[in-house]
Amino acid sequence: MKYVLVSECLLGVNCRYDGKNSFREELLEKLKDCAIIPVCPEQLGGLTTPRPPAQINEGSGIDVLMKSAKVLRIEDKVDVTEQYVKGSEAALYLAKLFGVNEAYLKEKSPACGVHFIKKGDEKVTGSGVCAALLRSEGLIIHSVE
Repeated sequence: MKYVLVSECLLGVNCRYDGKNSFREELLEKLKDCAIIPVCPEQLGGLTTPRPPAQINEGSGIDVLMKSAKVLRIEDKVDVTEQYVKGSEAALYLAKLFGVNEAYLKEKSPACGVHFIKKGDEKVTGSGVCAALLRSEGLIIHSVE
């Protein structure tokens, strides 16, 4: 059986920053023959749900991994970079543990964004921290809007 990582919020788990989910029934149908490994890098890194929204201050997820950017809470600029990196590393650990080579991640998230992340009210080109880490390790990353 094929194992895949999937952002927990896409599976209906209320783990988004606002305590809600981004359930995608069509994704479950598409992956019905796969073993799904649910991940929320933000929770895996120790952040609570709900939590204040955060964003990458400069660049994108790869810049965070290279330590040239940070993930900051929007309202008070508290640095949550360590939690994002820790959670992304935990997701990578699970991928390696189960031999996963594909992930389906929630677009626009500072953790899971595949092609885009949010900066303020703008959608900008770039990936989240977890998407960048998984991609750097050779996983195929699928974007789910």
